[in-house]
Formats: sequence, C-alpha cells, structure tokens
Amino acid sequence: MNAHAARSTRLEFRELLRPGAAIVLPGVANALAARVVADLGFPAAYVTGAGIANTYLGIPDNGLVTLSELSDHVAAIRDVFPGPIMVDADTGFGNALNMNRTIKMLERAGADAIQVEDQVFPKRCGHFDGKETIPKSEMVAKVKAAADARSDLDLIIVARTDAIATDGFEAAIDRAAAYRDAGADMTFIEAPQTEQQIAAIGALPWPQIINIVLGGRTPEFSNGRLKELGFAGVLYANVALQASIRGMQLALGTLRKNGAIGDASLLAVDFSERQRLVDKPAWDALAKKYKA
Repeated sequence: MNAHAARSTRLEFRELLRPGAAIVLPGVANALAARVVADLGFPAAYVTGAGIANTYLGIPDNGLVTLSELSDHVAAIRDVFPGPIMVDADTGFGNALNMNRTIKMLERAGADAIQVEDQVFPKRCGHFDGKETIPKSEMVAKVKAAADARSDLDLIIVARTDAIATDGFEAAIDRAAAYRDAGADMTFIEAPQTEQQIAAIGALPWPQIINIVLGGRTPEFSNGRLKELGFAGVLYANVALQASIRGMQLALGTLRKNGAIGDASLLAVDFSERQRLVDKPAWDALAKKYKA
C-alpha cells in the first residue's frame, strides 16, 4: 500500500469514528471476507484475531497467532479492501518493546487503527472465562510505547481493557481513562453486561468502541440506540465467521446426507458470483495485457 493511500484511509477513519457515529465494523479473518464486506458497502472493517485463530489455525482465540502471521493477513486484506481497517493486535505480543515492534509492523502492513489490550500474554477471548489482566501501570507504559511507535500520527491507537471481568466496572472505567491519558485515541471496555454499563461507557468524553459477540456477554442494541449512547464504532467481530461456519455445515451436511448437492442456489453462491467477488475479469484483463 502506498503512503498516500494509507494516509488517506487513516484520515478517513478518524473522521468516521466520531462519538455518536456508531460505525459498524464487520470482522474479517481473510481477504475473501474483506471483499464481501466491501462489496456490501461497509465503509470500514475489523481484522479479527479470533477469526484468524479459528480459520487459519483451527484453534480457539487463545493468543497463539504470531505477529508475523497477523501481519501477513493484514497485508493481504489491505490489498483488496479499499476502506479503513482496524486490526486486533491482542496484547502487542509481549511487553512495551514488543509493542513497539508490533505497531511498526502492522502500520507497514497497512493498518489504519490498531487495537491493543491489557490481558496477560497469551490472552483469551474477551468473552471467555478465566481472563487475567496486567497491572494498570504496565499497560499505561505499553500504550505509551504504541503511541510513540507510530511513524504516521494519523494511525489510530485503540486501547482495550478487560478489567470488568477481573476488577469490576469502576476499575475498567479508571483504566480506560488512564490509557486515554497515556496516548490512546480511543478506548474499548470489553464485555459490559447491562444497559447501565453500556450507557456509562458511551458517555465517556472521548471515542468509544463496543463489541457485539453473538452468544457473548454484551447485549445487542440497535445501531440507532448505540448512536444515542455516544459510541463511535461497533464491532461485529465474528458474525461473518459464524455465518460461514453455518453455511458450510448446511451445504456439506446436505452433501454428506444425499451424496449430491442438487439445487445449489439454496445453499451456496454460484460459480459466476464467486468469480465476480474475487475480481476475475480484472485478472483476465491483466493476463491479456501481458500475454507474450
């Protein structure tokens, strides 16, 4: 991605993610999902760490994806997605020095916003039991390292806290404020469980992210209501992934049961739609252009 394009999408993201905008950020775990999100008209996307762990390694969201693996995924998604992308960088893959390298690598790969969190490394999904958080002072240092590592000051740093689960709601609010003071552009208080908690987060005087997980701990509100509550961005980190699993189960279950698919229109897109989504005509044109 060239520097001008990166700067443009970062500035665009800052303008989009204003309090009360409640921009929906669908999660993408690979470049094909990113193409679908773009094709449907979403202006921005979220590169989901849980989704990469599930689709690339076939394991839970337990912190085993490496920085180089994540960077490769971000670069591939950046190549096909025209709008801004926020990247889930987990804990920054270690201490403040690791955080410095993480930000630099993901910025080069094409991230427009990078989310980091205060769990111990390796982390756990924000809606799992058994989470642990590092001391607030340690995360403050890591947020400072993240902010300092940027070569482009328009790159957005999003600081997430999982402290509701470990220390309670008021402690999570306190941590979010400390991370904001340390240089985070936005904060993300993971897994609130009541409307009262959600409203209190949305009322904080800087941009906030909320994460809606199907089957998770945070209740879903309409986008209009989340705008009223003041949220800047709304993550639906794994809706595409969970829907794709359901689609595979339905289609392959039919194949397993019947030995044939039959009317595929009820279970899958057709061949031509698949080729359209991956922009086959453009590649055909390139092949024709460069044919010896």
